[in-house]
Amino acid sequence: MMAINRHRLSHLVRKGNKSAKLTAQLLGKIDKLLGSILLGNTLLNVAAATLTEFIILRLYGHNELAMLIGTLLITLMLLIFSEILPKIIAATYPERVALPSSYLLTPLITLFHPVVSVAGGIVKGVLWLMRIKIQTDQSKQKITMEELRGLVLDAEHFLPRKHQKMLLNLVDLERITVNDVMIPRNQIESLDINADHDTLRQQIITCHHTLLPVYADTPGNIIGILHLKRVAALFQDGTLDVAQLREVLNEPYFIPSDTPLLQQLQQFQERHARLGLVVDEYGELLGLVTLENILEEIVGEFTTQSPSQTGKFLRHEDGSILLEGGTSLRELNRKLGLHLPLDSAKTLNGLILEHLEDIPETGTSLKIAGYPIEIIQTQDRIVKVARLFPQQITKKQGVASSE
Repeated sequence: MMAINRHRLSHLVRKGNKSAKLTAQLLGKIDKLLGSILLGNTLLNVAAATLTEFIILRLYGHNELAMLIGTLLITLMLLIFSEILPKIIAATYPERVALPSSYLLTPLITLFHPVVSVAGGIVKGVLWLMRIKIQTDQSKQKITMEELRGLVLDAEHFLPRKHQKMLLNLVDLERITVNDVMIPRNQIESLDINADHDTLRQQIITCHHTLLPVYADTPGNIIGILHLKRVAALFQDGTLDVAQLREVLNEPYFIPSDTPLLQQLQQFQERHARLGLVVDEYGELLGLVTLENILEEIVGEFTTQSPSQTGKFLRHEDGSILLEGGTSLRELNRKLGLHLPLDSAKTLNGLILEHLEDIPETGTSLKIAGYPIEIIQTQDRIVKVARLFPQQITKKQGVASSE
């Protein structure tokens, strides 16, 4: 009864299994269940010992040797057949033993109720004096996210690898923020509403996204979100009216940078939105996050990518990988199977600057988390391009690097 899988039991209860329902009811009043089992167990053990003593007295009288042998023999019999053997069987096949046993235990609990109630009252009194609180209903115990993650990991033999990975990603959404998966501000495709008509028209025609942030004067001053489906009517006469363009803009949706992904997914659902602008505590624009970004954290990369999102990885014949400095560390770990640290820095450039605590020069080499990295190009105090050597390449070819 104690070893049965509670999650499996709950599943059987939902399916309408009568034995499972009865077992769940017994486990719901664990004090009465344990009291009745222990009472029956103790009663039979004492009765067996008393019966053994009675038989020895009738056959051998007050023979001390016979009493000693009888005591050792009944102790061995009880230990094997009443304790070790049944408990091993029950622990090995808890479901097959517990479910049918519930039909026997239910009437026993009713039969032993008076004695168990008195004993239980005394136990509760002693526990109260010892300031120990008890929880009789085990079903009310909460499971933590780490325990849930452990359950998913333990289910690897019952779930396809892809499904297990999706479930783990879903569990991890609670501790990942939008700041971890957002598209950085310098990579956002946006529209300057104050640009001339030809420039506006060309940007709209060549846009690779359905939703386009629109700003005035500076990229950080977002005034609305343009849905390209609404622009078609504005081009009917071959001209573009900026006043009409302003009217079709949607209200921008701003998101704090520390918002957990799971919470943001729920907010997207409630607001019927697909795109949000990420801002810091001072209201400065940091980037944007889309519903697709969050879904990719659960199911993996989608096949469709805009040209601005391609070309971040370039593999060389020697196995090394050429990377853009602004590439997200989470994206590198997910796509390339790396294990770069995600504690503080969000991009490869940030990780390198944090590790060196200085602006590196071209040609500088370092090692982070066991991966040799060479700085290929720097610009405006940031790392533009770097070359990374995966660990398996390092082991095979012995890539030299300085830390």
